[in-house]
Amino acid sequence: MEVARKIGTKIRLYSELVMFSHTLFSLPFAIISMVWAAEGLPSWRIMFWGLIALIGARNGANAFNRVVDRVFDEQNPRTAHRHLPRKLLESREVLAFVVINYAIFIVAAGMLNPLCLILSPVAIFLISSYSYTKRFTYLSHLYLGFTIASAPIGAWFAVTGQFAFTPFILGTIVMLWIAGFDIIYGSQDIDFDRSHGLWSIPSAFGLKNGLRIAAGLHLIMVLLLIVLIPIRQLGWMYMVGIALAIILLLTEHKIIKPSNRKRMNVASYNLNQVISMVILLFTLGDFMLG
Repeated sequence: MEVARKIGTKIRLYSELVMFSHTLFSLPFAIISMVWAAEGLPSWRIMFWGLIALIGARNGANAFNRVVDRVFDEQNPRTAHRHLPRKLLESREVLAFVVINYAIFIVAAGMLNPLCLILSPVAIFLISSYSYTKRFTYLSHLYLGFTIASAPIGAWFAVTGQFAFTPFILGTIVMLWIAGFDIIYGSQDIDFDRSHGLWSIPSAFGLKNGLRIAAGLHLIMVLLLIVLIPIRQLGWMYMVGIALAIILLLTEHKIIKPSNRKRMNVASYNLNQVISMVILLFTLGDFMLG
């Protein structure tokens, strides 16, 4: 019983470390990409190994980011409660977790097709290097979005093993969406970033301008979602889903208040998890009706 309890505690800690619930940011768009690529439901083998690859890459990248940022997390009152600053987990065991997850990702990529296997080291480099971008460029938000955009692009490759135009539109949508709400989230750390030499759009351009940039990125995101209508010959149900997503995005930008952490978590995380699920459900519903 004691061994089982310790194992359960470790699983919970690692799940919290990588914020496993935030898989809802990338997974819905990966599913959309798979369905569109397969023109229907992909095989169970593709879905299984695609999901394993996504989870392995995402968990490895998030855990790596926690190790790289541990010094700053210790000094930032907003992040001092995280697992490494509190020594709930040690850096060496988190790095072992990173290696295991990246190995799982490579194996899963190899089980999908040769293109995914060949691109897997490139993907690992991209998702890992994000952790260092905050040290030299305020475009780190866009780079984060760029790395997460690999989910729908990789999902398309997993199904077809070929390049295409549609997944890169989906990837750009994800990049702009993630970058926008990461800017919102980063607005809580303007003073800390400036005093510790960390780069972000809010710290570089100020709160108001930063939030305007975030809104601009989300506007372009919405325009690209609309562009997909004629490209994919999407119907009314997809359009309803996009309308609901727009309402949620407007709500997100309306409730922003950096001094209120609870409100910022709702704006940055909770609402965006709902947005991705709304887009997924209405897009799949539209596909089934079509």
